[in-house]
Amino acid sequence: MKSSSLIFFFVLFCTCAFAQKVQEKNGFIAVEAEQFDSQTADSVRRWYVFTEKTTPSVLPDGDESHAASASGKAYVEILPDTRRTHSDSLMRGQNFSDKAGDVAVLTYKIWFADTGKYYVWVRAYSTGSEDNGLHVGIDNQWVESGKRLQWCNGKNAWTWESKQRTQKNHCGEPERIFLQVDKEGWHTIHFSMREDGFEFDKFVLSKKYEKPE
Repeated sequence: MKSSSLIFFFVLFCTCAFAQKVQEKNGFIAVEAEQFDSQTADSVRRWYVFTEKTTPSVLPDGDESHAASASGKAYVEILPDTRRTHSDSLMRGQNFSDKAGDVAVLTYKIWFADTGKYYVWVRAYSTGSEDNGLHVGIDNQWVESGKRLQWCNGKNAWTWESKQRTQKNHCGEPERIFLQVDKEGWHTIHFSMREDGFEFDKFVLSKKYEKPE
């Protein structure tokens, strides 16, 4: 077999193996946050991978690593973290972004066999009131139903949540964070910063609104 044929076979094998890893099945998929495909818009804030053996030396951070209790013993965090309390300076476009897709964007490629409405659940670790917000989008579109994921309960622990912050309810409304998949095939799922210091362990896309275990 010629070398070019060997390379083609290797690429085909890797692509198929990767597709199996990120394929939605029966209206459900779970993905580790650290297994992102790419990171963009990261000039002022960036997602860093934490593991049991590796702690990025990016300051300020403000809290210790939580990799030991994370799924897969790894997670990602937006650093540096300069706004930890409400009294710290809020700098739009730097340590806070209410504009989805503007700062620190992670992208995941997922194959969907089923179309329809998918609720988004995220497992996060929040230690205060200024590290508990995130945005989600699909195929480079930042729809209203993916903005302002919010955590209030479950502080200082890995906590699943799927609520959208609103003017009337700052702790978030249930069943309002979702993405619409209109056709079968490959799609890109994106997450972007709302607040720096956000710690992101895992996400689930599901047609049923049920909190993951």
